[in-house]
This record gives sequence, C-alpha cells and structure tokens, in this order.
Amino acid sequence: MIGATATATEMQNNFGKYLSLVMEGREVIVTKNGKEVGRFVPKEAAVSYLTDSLTGILKGDYNLDRVKEERLKEKYEITD
Repeated sequence: MIGATATATEMQNNFGKYLSLVMEGREVIVTKNGKEVGRFVPKEAAVSYLTDSLTGILKGDYNLDRVKEERLKEKYEITD
C-alpha cells in the first residue's frame, strides 16, 4: 500500500516521518524533478518484489523482460 509520495529533499529533511510510514507497512515513492526515482518499502515487500521478478524465469516464459515488467506493474502499481 502506498503511504506517501515525497521529493528527494522532503525525504532527506523528514526521514523519520517516512521511516515511520514504512515501519507501519506502507511504502513511500521518492521523486526527483517530478519523476519517480525510487521506493522506500517494508522489508517484506522488498523480498516479495524480488521473488516476483523471477516468476517469469520459473515459468519458462521466453520474453522474460516483458513478463517481468507486466507482473511488477500490476502488483506494485508502477506507472511510467
């Protein structure tokens, strides 16, 4: 669940606030110049994210990049 969106400067100046959100199980999207540059996520979500990115390999799909991108976008609400 997305908890907040913060600019890199906001994240730097209010790290404790965003850390608390992550500790509650929420994620924080970090932006720079209006573009998403990263996500601050709970540990459990990070492990799940990495595992999900390998799902295409385990299923034997040949276009792994496309499959991975689609699955991650669906699960983590990634927008371009």
